[in-house]
Amino acid sequence: MGVELSYILMTPYTVMKSRTGGILSRLLSRTDLELVGARIISFDEELCQQYATSIEKTVAKRDSRDGAVLADYIRENFAPFDGKNERAVLLLFRGENACEKLFSVVGNFVRSDSKKSFACGETIRDTYADYVIDKTTGQVKYFEPAVLTPPSREDADCKLKMFSEYMDRTSNIVENVIGSSEKDERTLVIIKPDNWRHPSTKPGGIVDMISRTGLKIVGCKLFRMSVAEALEFYAPVKNALREKVAPAIGRKARELIEKEFNIILHEKNDDKLTELAGYSYADDQFSQIIEFMSGVRPENCPAFELNDKGKAKCLVLIYQGIDAINKIRQVLGPTDPTKAPGGTVRRDFGSNIMINTAHASDSKENVEREMNIVKINRNSISDIIKEYLIEQQNNPQGNNS
Repeated sequence: MGVELSYILMTPYTVMKSRTGGILSRLLSRTDLELVGARIISFDEELCQQYATSIEKTVAKRDSRDGAVLADYIRENFAPFDGKNERAVLLLFRGENACEKLFSVVGNFVRSDSKKSFACGETIRDTYADYVIDKTTGQVKYFEPAVLTPPSREDADCKLKMFSEYMDRTSNIVENVIGSSEKDERTLVIIKPDNWRHPSTKPGGIVDMISRTGLKIVGCKLFRMSVAEALEFYAPVKNALREKVAPAIGRKARELIEKEFNIILHEKNDDKLTELAGYSYADDQFSQIIEFMSGVRPENCPAFELNDKGKAKCLVLIYQGIDAINKIRQVLGPTDPTKAPGGTVRRDFGSNIMINTAHASDSKENVEREMNIVKINRNSISDIIKEYLIEQQNNPQGNNS
């Protein structure tokens, strides 16, 4: 089999109920597929009708009732409501036999009138979906699919083209969402590269913990930070390291010299030792941060590669709600995971001050600054889809591995 591109679409109900983290954990840990794109998408009436009609035709090939029920569900639940926008989460996965693997993890619908209606929680739909049928009338009483995913490459290609065209003309951040308020503020969260080094439930676990704040996800993107972007993003940290860490290293250097040579040095020598050793240590720590976020140490990066896409992957999330900045920072905990209280993100998932699993903006000014640096209004997911579809046209057998 060749490499396929497929998607998971979490329904607005799933997003509203903050089930995104749990579903993401299953998807990342139960397949060998690579997550290559993420976006919050708000359907307009046109896309809603287009998607529902396409779904109905596809699903009806297997089961006409399921096709009709699912199409009606999309038309009723994905479209804007009372002038406000619903939110769905679109995740893009790439890998061998991607459609079949995702469909296997998602699972089929389990009807309550079936002898096999006792779901064990093995699949995503076992746990999060419902398909309740009145046993007397045979009519559907309640239906919630939790997530949608195409069963075949042909179906995936059709839907992906549809999404790509829509995303090209809409913003990466959803405006005017249901439940929004004039008092809302936004904040930025980055799930850092240490969470993406191997298939893991960690990214989903972090999203799940943040969901307890009651804030709404209104934007997201997978991001590979360039060295230039990392240097700009963490520029304030460089000065802080020189001011706070370098003097401590200078004092420590004096103590070590005194102990090694059994002499006493005047404290005035601390300034010289800070300049000689402290600044070098602080600058090295800063270079390690840049390498951690971009995958490349800045001093090893040629000038012509500074703006190249980084080698380390992270997930940028935009949350919205009342007191969003403070709520996120509380659930993340202090920068040093060893000093963070139990039940915080950094205590549960972080390792040390550098590998502390997540970043959150600390002020409204920094929210704007950091969103500009990561170019939150740009999302490469549409470009990834278009490049893949061109490959499919040039290689219809799918041998594009």
